[in-house]
Amino acid sequence: MSLLAELKRRNVIRVGLFYIVAAWLIIEVAETVLPLFEVPTGVLRGLIVLLVLGVVPVLVFTWVFELTPDGIKRDSELTRHHVAASTQGNKLNWATLIIALVAIGLMVTDRMVPQPTVVPVETTARGVGDASIAVLPFADMSSTGDQEYFSDGMAEEILNALVRVDGLQVASRTSSFGFRGQESLGIPQIADRLGVRHVLEGSVRRAGDNIRVTAQLIDARVDRHLWSETYDRPLTAENVFAIQEEISTAIVAALIASLDIDGVGAVQVVASTSNLTAYDLYLQARALFQARDALDVAERRLAQALEQDETFAKAWELRAAVNGLMKEYGYSELSQDAQWNLAVEYAEQALALDPGSAFALATIAQVESNRAARGTPQRDLADIMQMFERAMALDPHNSSTLNWYGLLSIIVGDLEGGLRLFQRCMVLEPEFGPCASNATDTLYALGRNDAAYRLFQDNLARGLAAGAYVNLPLLAQYEERTAFMLAMNQPLWLFGWRRQADIYEAYRNPNADHSELLAELRDFIARERTEGVGYLGDVLVTLGAYEYVVSGGYVWGPYYRRYRQSPEFKRFIHAAGIHAYWRSAGFPPQCRPRGAEDFECD
Repeated sequence: MSLLAELKRRNVIRVGLFYIVAAWLIIEVAETVLPLFEVPTGVLRGLIVLLVLGVVPVLVFTWVFELTPDGIKRDSELTRHHVAASTQGNKLNWATLIIALVAIGLMVTDRMVPQPTVVPVETTARGVGDASIAVLPFADMSSTGDQEYFSDGMAEEILNALVRVDGLQVASRTSSFGFRGQESLGIPQIADRLGVRHVLEGSVRRAGDNIRVTAQLIDARVDRHLWSETYDRPLTAENVFAIQEEISTAIVAALIASLDIDGVGAVQVVASTSNLTAYDLYLQARALFQARDALDVAERRLAQALEQDETFAKAWELRAAVNGLMKEYGYSELSQDAQWNLAVEYAEQALALDPGSAFALATIAQVESNRAARGTPQRDLADIMQMFERAMALDPHNSSTLNWYGLLSIIVGDLEGGLRLFQRCMVLEPEFGPCASNATDTLYALGRNDAAYRLFQDNLARGLAAGAYVNLPLLAQYEERTAFMLAMNQPLWLFGWRRQADIYEAYRNPNADHSELLAELRDFIARERTEGVGYLGDVLVTLGAYEYVVSGGYVWGPYYRRYRQSPEFKRFIHAAGIHAYWRSAGFPPQCRPRGAEDFECD
């Protein structure tokens, strides 16, 4: 008898097929069920390895033994073995077929459930049309070399004017200014990376009471100059804004003539102040704000600018934004509430002067969102959301507004809505790290762990992820032990703490008893963190200290399921005004009402 015939007679082939199909079913079920019980991903990998290793012993056992109505017997002991083999073979055929159908049904069901994903930044950044442009930072040609803030301001104002032109696609400031000092790449390569056809570059020279601005528009596809001009003017605020409008208008005209296109709108640059000193101080402060550096100096520059021109609405709105962040970035000794009050006061001053100030509206909304997230709201959440909506309608290109609105959305449990806002922000500003980071956290809270992990790795590769602001549960789930402990050793978290490995193990086993570790951590924080716990609230809640508040969308992730079912969580939801918002706007998918005043969340 041939080997193949003997394998068939002893049901080795049938058992092998049965084993493969059964293993497939087990893996499909495990992939669906294990995450619900917060089982680490290493368990699934271990299960797959065991199933693979089990193939050989199962086949050997089948070759040596036979299942009969009288029990398991050696094949050599059987008589009329062909009857038994045929009977057991038919049973195996039916069992294999049934299990295969069940596994296929599970797989099809899983694949048919829609799974929104993050739009790849590379795809969205490219694919723009011919009427597209990037404005590079203008070179500072002053003799002292200390006027970069002014040359940047000139380029940025031109960019802002072009952004408002209908039919023209403009690369974001963050993306374009990221190529500062990389002139060696060449304009065609820079344009390719930014996904645009045209590039504007230029220089600014301030000398005494005069200013010289040189600008040139390049068609990167053919590496040809379409337009260039040099402006020599007396240095006044009126001339600065006039040059910005003349350059922007000339660019649009050159594009229309070169591409022979219609539908591109007109340029309008509004002079925000007639006081050159005030404008110069404003530009200095704006450069510091964008770098999130020396915000206390930025505040002083803006105060000085407003002494020069108290009707300078843009200075008021920027002062509001600076004061909204000063405490968070460690540039103020005032209480957080006092700092937020100043931010709202200055934003309201801006709105009194310019009711269309989108940045001022968004700043007020952000301050009020932060208060709600802390459980001390001063406005209804629905009103805050309407402020964000108005700000986006006035300025749909402001990435900070999209990011802040997205954060409020996930605080109230609207994870899908928040993710859409972060994704929109990532398309608008591919190099804006906060939106990319918050999209990662939201994907994780939605249970799309692999997508979250891929985006996190992409953010790291592109330099968009700050080392201290990390998703600790995500690192723990993917067994990134070294990265986890490296993050925990940053000043923002637990620098100086001697039990980082124990914190990692606590995240790996969130449902265990961590009372001893928590007690020691409380002592450490009392000694070392005199200004509050900050982001350590996330760690403390993970260990069981439910009186703290979890930041952002983390609260909806799997690590905080027990916290969501605690009395402390319910008290926070009521105090923050979230329950009242749910009752009017509707409950999120993960929560449901229980009577008029109670609720429960998964």
